[in-house]
Amino acid sequence: MTIAGVLAAGGLALAGLAWWARRRFVMVTVLGESMVPTLAHGDRVLVRRVRPDRTRTGEVVVAAWGTPEPGGPFPFTIAEPEPGVPPTLAPWVVKRLVAGPGDPVPEAMRAVVPDETVPAGRFLLIGDNASASTDSRQFGYAHAEYLLGVVVRRSSRIGARPA
Repeated sequence: MTIAGVLAAGGLALAGLAWWARRRFVMVTVLGESMVPTLAHGDRVLVRRVRPDRTRTGEVVVAAWGTPEPGGPFPFTIAEPEPGVPPTLAPWVVKRLVAGPGDPVPEAMRAVVPDETVPAGRFLLIGDNASASTDSRQFGYAHAEYLLGVVVRRSSRIGARPA
């Protein structure tokens, strides 16, 4: 194989890796104080897209509220940000998964969610900062169809300066 062939193959491999990473991961900016002290307003988090059955109680997830409908009201992917527009779209929320399918419904949520166990395809999500969070305590279930993924790690804070 020639040097040009090796370089072309390497370029294709890098392009394939970049394509895979863009489909598997997304950066999301936290807006609001609902996840303090875990995450603060302006934190950027790396989210790994996962199927709903790949989540665990206690993980921080990104999801959307709403009732799934064909071609429903929420996007399934986050579009590339436009200049001057925050890179997070309005319906997405960053919350902690407290109960998934088959788990008992926490007592604190029984006024909103009358079930004893979480049904298939549903999740209960709360913010770590109860006084500043709008979550399953008000809205009830989040639907599995609107789960974007699991927060892997905090990357940076917008406007923060490196130490």
